[in-house]
Formats: sequence, structure tokens, C-alpha cells
Amino acid sequence: MNMDSMMGDVAEVLIPGAEIEEKVRDLGERITKDYWGEKLLLVGILRGAVVVMSDLMRNINLPCELDFMDISSYGSGTSSSGVVRILKDLEENISGRHVLIIEDIIDTGLTLSYLVRSLKQRDPASLEICSLLSKPSRRRARLDVKYLGFEVPDEFVVGYGLDYAGSYRNLPDICILKKEIISDA
Repeated sequence: MNMDSMMGDVAEVLIPGAEIEEKVRDLGERITKDYWGEKLLLVGILRGAVVVMSDLMRNINLPCELDFMDISSYGSGTSSSGVVRILKDLEENISGRHVLIIEDIIDTGLTLSYLVRSLKQRDPASLEICSLLSKPSRRRARLDVKYLGFEVPDEFVVGYGLDYAGSYRNLPDICILKKEIISDA
């Protein structure tokens, strides 16, 4: 599938790449200011957060280390039950460290809520969340998201790291897929 055919599956460009770039730059500046003088550990949630984390860390003017987690939530169909399995845990010890979780999108918040509770038990100096996108209409768990890029409607979005069936992650914009693409799967 090439870029033209992927764009043919798009119903609407919700957030153009230029707006994403500006927002990520702003988030990086805020994070730099808030953590000035500290060493920060960025924890990316695989796989969707890789793109935003890569761009974000280049906009943070502080010493940063990186680590990743891969988590899976169980549920029926496309909804999460909040039952979580850690597929890849952190390699770094986070005790006494300033930790910033990087997410691509927060939907129900159940999985991320579990993850935050789990990481707090490891005694970090601080633990905050940065997410490029949030779907507040779908929230089922209360989360304190300190750094948020954009709120999006309850639509299936792809691009800039977000995928559908493994595709569309490399689109430079946040896009809404055509309904028939999702219903064909």
C-alpha cells in the first residue's frame, strides 16, 4: 500500500501535520520548563507512541533517557475491559526518577490508569502523562494528563503513529478513516 492509496482510504484530515509539529514543539517547551535542572525518563507505550516520542524528545532541551513498555488490554471487539497484560516491561529502574509516560492516544483510559497505578508502586520521584490525543467522550477512568496535544471526537483516527490493522502509521496527519474501510475488516 502506497501513500496515495492510504490517503484514498481517508475520509477527513482531522489534524494536519504542521499543527501536530507546532503542538509537539509547544509540549517540548513546557516539559523543558517544568523539569528544568532534572534528568527525565521518557517511557513510550509501544507501538503508537514511537512517532510522537521521537519528535517530542527532540523538542525537550534537557537530558533524557528512553524506555518502552508494551501492554495489551483484553476486551470484546474494539473496546478495552481494563484487564491488562504487560508484554514488555521497563528495563530501567524508575525509583527516585522523574518519569513521563508518552502515549499516542487516550481512549477509555482503563489501560493507562492501570499502568499509572503499577508504576507508582515502583516509587518514582514524579510520574506524569503526556498524550498527543485524547478522546474524552470515551473516558471510563479518571486520569490526570499533564501534557495533552489535542482532544479528538469519537472517530477512528490513524496517522502519526496510530494504525488500523498495522497500516497508516506513517501518514503525516491525524486522519479519520472512511467507515467502509473499518467495516470491511
